[in-house]
Amino acid sequence: MLEIEGMKCGGCVRAVEQKLLEQPGVSEASVNLLSRTAWIDLQAAPGEALPRLIDALQGLGFAAHPRDEQDADAPSRLRRLQERNWWQQWRQLVVALALVLVSSLGHLAMLGQLPATPATALLGDLWLHALVSTVALAGPGRPILVNGGRALLHGVPGMDSLVGVGLASAYLASVVGLLWPASGWPCFFNEPVMLLGFVLSGRFLEERARYRTGWALEQLAQLQPETAQLLLGPGLTRPLRVGGLRPGDRILLAPGDRVPVDAVVREGRGSIDVSALTGEPLPVEAAMGVELAAGSLNLEAVLELEVLRSGADSAVARIMALVERAQSRKAPIQGLADRVAGRFSLGVLSLAAATFLFWWQWGCRLWPQVLLPAHGAMDQGAMGHGGHGVLGQHASSPLALAMQLAIAVLVVACPCALGLATPTVITVGSGLAARRGLLFRGGDAIEMAAQLKTVLFDKTGTLTLGRPLVTAVVPCGPDGEPLNSDDHAAKNQAADALLALASGLEAQSRHPLAHALQQEVLRRGLTPLVASGVQAVAGEGVQGLVDGMVARVGRLSWLAQQQVAIPVDVAPQPGSLLAVSHGERLLGWVVVADQPRADAGATVGQLRRLGMALGLLSGDARAAVAQLGHDLGLQPAELAWELRPEDKLALLEDRRADGPVAMVGDGINDAPALAAADLGIAVGTGTQVAQDTADLVILGDRLEGVVEAIRLARATLAKVRQNLVWAFGYNLIVIPIAAGVLLPRFGVLLTPPLAALLMALSSITVVVNALLLQDGVRSGP
Repeated sequence: MLEIEGMKCGGCVRAVEQKLLEQPGVSEASVNLLSRTAWIDLQAAPGEALPRLIDALQGLGFAAHPRDEQDADAPSRLRRLQERNWWQQWRQLVVALALVLVSSLGHLAMLGQLPATPATALLGDLWLHALVSTVALAGPGRPILVNGGRALLHGVPGMDSLVGVGLASAYLASVVGLLWPASGWPCFFNEPVMLLGFVLSGRFLEERARYRTGWALEQLAQLQPETAQLLLGPGLTRPLRVGGLRPGDRILLAPGDRVPVDAVVREGRGSIDVSALTGEPLPVEAAMGVELAAGSLNLEAVLELEVLRSGADSAVARIMALVERAQSRKAPIQGLADRVAGRFSLGVLSLAAATFLFWWQWGCRLWPQVLLPAHGAMDQGAMGHGGHGVLGQHASSPLALAMQLAIAVLVVACPCALGLATPTVITVGSGLAARRGLLFRGGDAIEMAAQLKTVLFDKTGTLTLGRPLVTAVVPCGPDGEPLNSDDHAAKNQAADALLALASGLEAQSRHPLAHALQQEVLRRGLTPLVASGVQAVAGEGVQGLVDGMVARVGRLSWLAQQQVAIPVDVAPQPGSLLAVSHGERLLGWVVVADQPRADAGATVGQLRRLGMALGLLSGDARAAVAQLGHDLGLQPAELAWELRPEDKLALLEDRRADGPVAMVGDGINDAPALAAADLGIAVGTGTQVAQDTADLVILGDRLEGVVEAIRLARATLAKVRQNLVWAFGYNLIVIPIAAGVLLPRFGVLLTPPLAALLMALSSITVVVNALLLQDGVRSGP
């Protein structure tokens, strides 16, 4: 990723992107005006390609340098750099506003609205105004003139070019009128001063608003403390910067502190708040061997941790990198704005030239009433040198009017609003999503999530917990019939004996069903019986010796084949049935099933209310899929079972005919479907393969994050459309007004300072509207 300085508008973005894509070895480039960064997909080695890219951008007038993504202190340095830039802009703004004040007082003195004193006489002197204007352009206005001129020379004019041409033309015309009165050129030294003051004011406010759009990323950065307490020995610690921690180091975490890096608990026990990372409202229990992610908050006890990964590789750093990359990847809806912005400045320059020529040569002849009456110019003429233009008044000559309107066209046009319309909203939206544990891969993923028509789910680990649990224990009497006695104590005792025997046989097994038995035995506080000579029978079960007799756990049909008396017909169960026998007697059976997630039913219902078509694609047996579908309120037509990965792909393609399709999964077998779907969604508890393939990762154990993501994406795309309508509408309406369309009939004249104010407000409006997304999502359904 490159950090690029000097970009001011969509035209700059377009020029930088085109220059990057022209370089050999660059397959993709995405430039973000808001963060002033470029994400580049390189086919060549970065060490060879980056210097070439930096030189190419330097030739365009844009300074660039690579961002060190392995630097754990980069976020804090970036904040300090932003603060220095603000202070620099603030100093320029203060100087410019002071000069605006002097220029305004001079106008009042010229109009005779100040008491006649030597000071007011000095304020009304044109030479003083010339000096003020010169200082303004040589001081606060110099960066605009230099950057704008450099961009013009390279054929990529931007916002600075438009403003710079307006400033320079007003100043040079005034100088000619001052030094050569016979030319009849107007002197309006106030115009460049006023114009510069409004431009810098707008940019300062816009920059402050831009910074607020990245508040979520800033809060993520603050989750990782800058220092940690390195443990040197028993009771001996010293502070160390997070960037200096290495895997294997021991650190001490006090109550109220945040985990500085990904680490594992070696001593201590307590509760950890992970809500800032995953959105989980309940704390998790931290004990020996439990891994903690950087940014988690220690609530109560002192913990000794062992560092697993350095700060640059921590969970917070990875999330921030993913969010920054998401903000750099553009939404397709931004394509039109970028194409227009790339040619916008050239079009505005041409229109300004046409405006100047029209009003100078023909406009004033067609509509002579647009000029000031002769007596209106006399007072100005008394001031000498062709008159000094006054803010808000019409000009007294065709040349003065033509220059005024041409400058207004240059200044009022706003490619900044076009360039900021989409990235500001994407930045706010992706940041809000990250704070809620929703990681979009890019603006394109957000736009696709807003357009979804169908959501398909995997079963195991997605709609269910992915951890089989014992749901029923049915003990049988000596006759093999289920116990129906009202003696609950006897039934519980028989059930405990059944589980103790079964868990003894399954003690060495790694099968998920055996794990479920062990978990239930632990939950009940039972002691497994000791079994010897245990053997696993593939596809059937396990057998061994307990108290001198053969005991078995497995399929009911297998036990029947082994001469175990099965006197009853056992009804199909919603899960896996494990029959248990001792000798030739049936002790009973245990039902093990994968339980639905607690929020699965609510998620399905909310998606239906959002108008989504739903589907369940599973490789499990029909009975298990049908039972889960019934529990969650899915229709039979929405269920598919016993599917291989290629079968899921075929069904996904069929559903795509109804519109964009999302696939929600968590396992390795889901990776092909996640990649093939229009939007792949991986739950955070899933495999790394699934998360790497997905376009959206939901951190934590929250399936309801799918609903949150879709709602947030829809709100984000709505804001993008609002910004684009405003950006295009503003330029389509205001530029003709600045060119004088309403001047002959209605007398509406847009002066350059007022044009500069409107231009600044247009950019600020786009950014502020993006910030309103925060409140809109909070108060949304």
